[in-house]
Amino acid sequence: MALGNDSSVTEFILVGLTDQPDLQLPLFLLFLGIYVVTLVGNLGLIILILMNSHLHTPMYYFLFNLSFIDFWYSSVFTPKMLMNFILEKNIISYSGCMAQFYFFCFFIIAECYVLTIMAYDRYVAICNPLLYNVIMSYQVCACLLGGAYVMGFTGAMAHTVCMLRLSFCDDNIINHYMCLGAALLQLSCTSTYVNELLAFIIVGTNVIVPSVTIVTSYVLILSSILSISSSEGRSKAFSTCSSHVIVVAIFFGSASITYLKPLSSGAVDQDKVSSVFYTNVVPMLNPLIYSLRNKDVQIALRKTLTKMFSKTEAGF
Repeated sequence: MALGNDSSVTEFILVGLTDQPDLQLPLFLLFLGIYVVTLVGNLGLIILILMNSHLHTPMYYFLFNLSFIDFWYSSVFTPKMLMNFILEKNIISYSGCMAQFYFFCFFIIAECYVLTIMAYDRYVAICNPLLYNVIMSYQVCACLLGGAYVMGFTGAMAHTVCMLRLSFCDDNIINHYMCLGAALLQLSCTSTYVNELLAFIIVGTNVIVPSVTIVTSYVLILSSILSISSSEGRSKAFSTCSSHVIVVAIFFGSASITYLKPLSSGAVDQDKVSSVFYTNVVPMLNPLIYSLRNKDVQIALRKTLTKMFSKTEAGF
């Protein structure tokens, strides 16, 4: 093959989320709706942050990057996932499968670290408010985000290079709705020990390190909030963190269930259910949670809509 391995498989067949005919149309409509909300929500938040100068702060700089990642991340696998519900046989080429696997790894690892950075940002804002502008300078924010993307690139490259060394002989049916590592490893006719070891190390690092950092940040935040004498101040501080905590819990919880366990024959069927949360639900929830519950974003949205309508009326 052109990619350099001795695999006889040139294409894979994606089984999808379920093979029950009665569920195909309802699930297609459900996930199409989720995908549309995800794209519109994240793209809308990106445009809103770009158009409103008062949102050009570290907090919204990180939120901009989270929406950017979620926008492309959901587009890596959702179109093929939707095709599973309407096609009798959903085929993806070998090179397309490897590309999907790479970009999936890249965006999910990058998102882990962007969520970690956002937790650190809230820690600085609540625990060191007077030094916030100094600690979270533009240079620091750029370096933190650059590190998140570098970690995503490094992890994705290591995963993909290791996957490319495997041979796939006869079986080309992937028991998943995307080219997930665990599902691909079950099809290999060569030893997958190195891949499983590398996956455990990389995934363990990219889940445990951010999780510990986030938990530590919120323990310190909670301690600081409890020391605030004003109940209104405590309520405001809690409200700025609650959204992030919910998203982090869903994202890291479902990802940990999927990845931090040994590979087994029955694991992939369970993974398809748990992976729906961090692949479909979280990218949809992020713009909703971070925008609808945020007064600054609501004000920016009203101003932007007012400008748009005033220009439209002026045109007439």
